[in-house]
Amino acid sequence: MTSEPQTGKPQTSERQPAPSQLQRTLSRDLPAHEGQTVKLQGFLHARRDLGGVQFLVLRDRAGVVQCVGSGLELPLPESSVEVVGRVAAHPKAPGGYEVHLQSLRVVTAAVEPSPVELPKLDWHVNPETLLDYRVVTVRGLKERAALKVQAELVAAFRDHLIHEGFTEISTPKIVSAGAEGGANLFPIDYFGQPAYLAQSPQLYKQIMVGVFERVFEVAPVYRAEEHATSRHLNEYLSLDVELGFIESEEDVMDLETRVLAAIMARLAERAQPELALLGAALPEVPAHIPRIPLLEARQLVQEKYGHAVHGKDLDPEAERLLSGHYAEAHGSDFVFVTKYPRAARPFYAHPELNADGSADAELTRGFDLLFRGIEITSGGQRIHDHAMLLESIAAYRLNPEALAGYTEVFKYGMPPHGGFAIGAERLTAKLLGISNVRYARAFPRDRHRLTP
Repeated sequence: MTSEPQTGKPQTSERQPAPSQLQRTLSRDLPAHEGQTVKLQGFLHARRDLGGVQFLVLRDRAGVVQCVGSGLELPLPESSVEVVGRVAAHPKAPGGYEVHLQSLRVVTAAVEPSPVELPKLDWHVNPETLLDYRVVTVRGLKERAALKVQAELVAAFRDHLIHEGFTEISTPKIVSAGAEGGANLFPIDYFGQPAYLAQSPQLYKQIMVGVFERVFEVAPVYRAEEHATSRHLNEYLSLDVELGFIESEEDVMDLETRVLAAIMARLAERAQPELALLGAALPEVPAHIPRIPLLEARQLVQEKYGHAVHGKDLDPEAERLLSGHYAEAHGSDFVFVTKYPRAARPFYAHPELNADGSADAELTRGFDLLFRGIEITSGGQRIHDHAMLLESIAAYRLNPEALAGYTEVFKYGMPPHGGFAIGAERLTAKLLGISNVRYARAFPRDRHRLTP
């Protein structure tokens, strides 16, 4: 920042409008106003004095702009301000332009210094410090860039599904039973009755397949899992999809492939400034994302990397190794892991079918999608036959009465159907190279955090 402030009268014969007559200009639009007087409104992001020359960085919803002046009474950083000045090209200024100040008005002054200097925010410091002061740190340029990318991601998800004939739905977040069983439910007192926060809209979106055939929802879900890791949240934004009249889970994976391609195309078109700020590279979505059965995936990581997988699923290290293999051997940042065993899938997962059409006793048509070393999706084909569903509920030792409101619909001709759910924060974090998923949510809820 080596520019000099504008002094004296403007070097033009044009009559300059009064500040009250000026329409607000956003920082991104300055190139169209070179040599003109503009009015900007925003937040005082940073300031410094250099030998009587004052440099201000103003932040508005579109970006930042350097302003240069002298003899101004500057408020504390993060005050909201209005400035008027002439636009001039400057190669070292953000965006290549700066504003030579004619006036500055404090709209609302900050009453105390910010607890964190936003221009110096670093995601590698203690994350608890940044999250403790989230009401301020969420204003940081990288922080809001990540949330802007996520907003575009969600918009692309919604727009593409509507284009493919899906209907958006809204399902209850207070439920009488969990959609997936297990103990990871948050109990609540519902007027003296036991109830829970929904861990998934799964059962409701299946019911709605009988209404619209193709449905989706964008909404938070809740998991009472006592994790305290960089990849888990107890409340996160789930992008849920369900569609009817499918042949198998292959149709579901093909749909997710198209959705992901649409998301990346929109981000390339509408989030380039944010991607550049974060140094993020968008992946190429293959026309056919590679697919590997779970048992083969476990064998591959053991034989190639010497990593033995224990338990019924892939552990985080196995996910990382398998993703690395497909990135190296197939040039794909994505890989579907398919044919999950029943022990690793909920009661509604459709069993794999043998050659004679009978149900496989062990395997299901469930899948996960790995992206850059982490699971971002679970999905698959669901059971649509009423008798088969009741048998599965019994096999999982669940209470059929508690699920009666769900199973009832399968008496009335439900078509073969399936779907998936994407964790928006995980996908955002992996797209942008964010090491902690909590930075991909404005106000995260984890094992220890209920504020702000």
